[in-house]
Amino acid sequence: MWFKNLQVYRFTKPFDLSPEALSEQLEEYAFQPCGSQDLSRYGWVSPLGHHGSEYVHAAAGYIMICAKKQDKVLPASVVNEQVVEKALAIQTEEGRSVGRKERANLKEEITFELLPKAFARSSLQFAYIAPKEGLLVVNSASSKRAEELISYLRETIGTVPVIPITPNNIPQHVMTAWLKSGHAPKGFEFGHECELKDPTDEGGVIRCKHQDLTSSEINNHIKAGMYVSKLGLSFSGGIEFVVDDTLAIKRLAFADLIQEKANQVDAHDAAEQFDVDFAIMTLELAALIAAVIEVFGGENSEAIEAA
Repeated sequence: MWFKNLQVYRFTKPFDLSPEALSEQLEEYAFQPCGSQDLSRYGWVSPLGHHGSEYVHAAAGYIMICAKKQDKVLPASVVNEQVVEKALAIQTEEGRSVGRKERANLKEEITFELLPKAFARSSLQFAYIAPKEGLLVVNSASSKRAEELISYLRETIGTVPVIPITPNNIPQHVMTAWLKSGHAPKGFEFGHECELKDPTDEGGVIRCKHQDLTSSEINNHIKAGMYVSKLGLSFSGGIEFVVDDTLAIKRLAFADLIQEKANQVDAHDAAEQFDVDFAIMTLELAALIAAVIEVFGGENSEAIEAA
């Protein structure tokens, strides 16, 4: 359950649904497995999995939700191979070529025939709502996957007025200035990786890992005009992560000290342990998100008002 990536969104209007009311609405859009002819299914499940029945998990003012996606695994190569075989059979038996439209129809027919035999692959997408802070935080490295969850949540409850966190200062300019000066912002330390991009049309990219980010080699690339698009940082010695030029936070790693806080609580069952982990994680992430927003100049109020 510990989040590995953060896509952070700002509510432009207060989120006023109670956990109980939200759970009832999510239940109406609960996950149902793929039928024989379904390529994909999406729906809500309990964040506690088999250890719970409620569609939300609330603790310390935060509300956890979880979506499940199931896709049929039907490799395109398998379908295409059968299309070719069927087209050749038609050509041999009927003495004519198979046109583009007919091939497309054959592909649909073969897909329809193979779907019931295809394996189903499932994945979970966790997110939590922080009503007091006015944030929606999705555990995803991909903004597309995060938007998929938000879109389904919007379909479920009618409206989800959120926008991605928009800082006052341009992230790549800020990160570039940090590395150029050799000083991380207060409360942070440089990690050991970054990504540099060339602003010219050629768009060259240099990815540095396990490097001293204050070295003359990296500084020379910046002096030559490259800018920082991703930067490894650690926050107060407790959380390591990579932030990119959209302010997405990725590859989160919680220090042992934070994990030990959860292990010190004598939980009686999986549900209780989940509650402890959730409370500790959201407390740590609240501080991290607030600090990241601050060092990038705070939030752009005009973007919030214009949404």
